[in-house]
Amino acid sequence: MAVTLIPTESAVVTPLRSTPSRDRHRRGAARWVVLALVTLAALAMLVPFAFMLLNAFKSPTDYSSGGPLSWPTEFYTKGLRTYWTTVNFPLKVWNSALIAGSVAVLGVVVSLLNAYALGIGRVRGRLWIVGLFLLANMLPQEALIYPLYYVAKEIGLYNTRLSVIIIFTVIQSAFGTYLLASVLSTFPRSLLEAAALDGAGKWTVLWRVVFPNLRPTLAVLLIFFFIWTWNEFLIPLVMLIDNQTQTIPVALASLQGDRLMDAPTTNAGALISLVPAILFFLIFQRTLARGITAGAEK
Repeated sequence: MAVTLIPTESAVVTPLRSTPSRDRHRRGAARWVVLALVTLAALAMLVPFAFMLLNAFKSPTDYSSGGPLSWPTEFYTKGLRTYWTTVNFPLKVWNSALIAGSVAVLGVVVSLLNAYALGIGRVRGRLWIVGLFLLANMLPQEALIYPLYYVAKEIGLYNTRLSVIIIFTVIQSAFGTYLLASVLSTFPRSLLEAAALDGAGKWTVLWRVVFPNLRPTLAVLLIFFFIWTWNEFLIPLVMLIDNQTQTIPVALASLQGDRLMDAPTTNAGALISLVPAILFFLIFQRTLARGITAGAEK
């Protein structure tokens, strides 16, 4: 005869649940650990800049006797003055700003037009074309430098800022086209159909419907294109051989000779060259944050 055991109320074991205060404490501890790790990583990234600042105001004598880690015995500013006058720093800032600003604006415009045709226009073979843009963006500059040099020589654009502007506009717009085409491929069709019912043409749809919705993304691309072009070195080094057309990275590299390098002057030049990029980032930091946040929300 089978006997069935019925558990009484006192025998039922209730699983323990963590209290809200305990969960909050655990989350708080994990948050502090993450914050500490991020702070250490930020400090580690600032170490090279601290060395650069230290050696920018160190005399060659202090550098040769004490090394890069020694504290300077005097506040040495001749390196800053030497770099400013030797490379004609204001002209180099103008060249870099002109090239980077032109590439940023033209790259965004070309990317928008290409992506509008590929993402909304539904061009035949769109996926293959977008893949080609992605492949072109992955090509190393070393593989492109000789054809670009030869073409610039043949058409008379060698040693001109226009040649660098054209080259980097094409390079940056390849990435911009790939990114914007992916975004526009998911653009709400209801907005396009409503604009078509109102009699809007393709250009009206582009500037009145598509452009306002893509404005945060375009602002982020504009900032990235400017910073990327500002820091470019190889192509400007090959294309710009005249002192009147060179950019800041090329001018900074010109301080390093074959057998001699003035380390304090080089550090002073790197410090001055970093200031415009930092100012640009600080000015457009809020625009960059808004663009990234808007893209995340969409």
